[in-house]
Amino acid sequence: MPRRTAEERAPSQVDVARVAGVSTQTVSRVMSGHPNVRPETAHRVMSAVDAVGYRLHAAAASLASGRTRTIGVILVSTARYSTSAILLGVESIAAEEGYAVTTASVAQHSAPASFLEAFDRLERQGAEGIVILAPVGFLEEALGSRTERTPTVGHRQADGVGADALVDQRAIARAATEYLLDLGHRTVWHVSGDEFWQESNARREEWEAVLRERGVTPPPVIPADWSPESGYRAGRTIAAIPDVTAVFVSSDEMAFGVIRALHEAGRTVPDDVSVVSVDDIALAAYAAPALTTVRQPFEEVGRATATRVIEMIEKREVVAAEPLRPELIVRASTAPPPEA
Repeated sequence: MPRRTAEERAPSQVDVARVAGVSTQTVSRVMSGHPNVRPETAHRVMSAVDAVGYRLHAAAASLASGRTRTIGVILVSTARYSTSAILLGVESIAAEEGYAVTTASVAQHSAPASFLEAFDRLERQGAEGIVILAPVGFLEEALGSRTERTPTVGHRQADGVGADALVDQRAIARAATEYLLDLGHRTVWHVSGDEFWQESNARREEWEAVLRERGVTPPPVIPADWSPESGYRAGRTIAAIPDVTAVFVSSDEMAFGVIRALHEAGRTVPDDVSVVSVDDIALAAYAAPALTTVRQPFEEVGRATATRVIEMIEKREVVAAEPLRPELIVRASTAPPPEA
């Protein structure tokens, strides 16, 4: 096989050093982000990098600097829109900061050991920090020393406000429930998300609290698991209860199933039953009827989470972020009760 000529070979650090008028060691220090380089020297080197078209090989950079500039993300295997939207936010900040993102999936309802194995796998792959997009409340004790040796940010909603996910889940449930009661509905039924997730539990608890504040005994919770199929099953249950006029559903995807079941049973939304859901996914505005829902800023959550883990990795000052407020988006799936 013929060897490449000098003109055909890829530019190297030697070429950068020659153009910048510095040593190859100085080029290496600049490319690895070493702090003890004068700004004017670093600028000259980076201008030379652009001039010769040099591209740093990630593996070589890792060997030279002892760093991988990689963030690991632990995901629960699910088709939920929220997970992918948060991941987009993580990836956008990672790209801005010069980090790569690698993921590890864990099956729904897995035992803590599966999460720990995923954590260890990401560490072995060189992750400098780890984001857990999972209901990690039950994992905090099990994670133990792992979070001390590797910067870790979890997606959790302890006491209703995510310490890291930043969205007040109780505010979501309060906005939805109060809106339906203020329309004149005597009570509000609730289709919950999977109890494995802390956000589901926080929403259920706040829905119940709002009803009790208004002097209403909460009706039985109708359990579901985030899927449209589980929403459909819940909708069939609701359709069989004649006096139901309002339902708070814990996700848009489940609300699609609820509305389908009500339609099949001859119950019209919103003339017979009003439906409020959560998330405001892209399809919510195009459902029939368009969903009234509580919007969560998923990509902002991902961006804030990635920012925090990078601050921890880089040993920057970690700035406490304000909780992101959910927003009630009123559309066509809600109305006053039939007798109002």
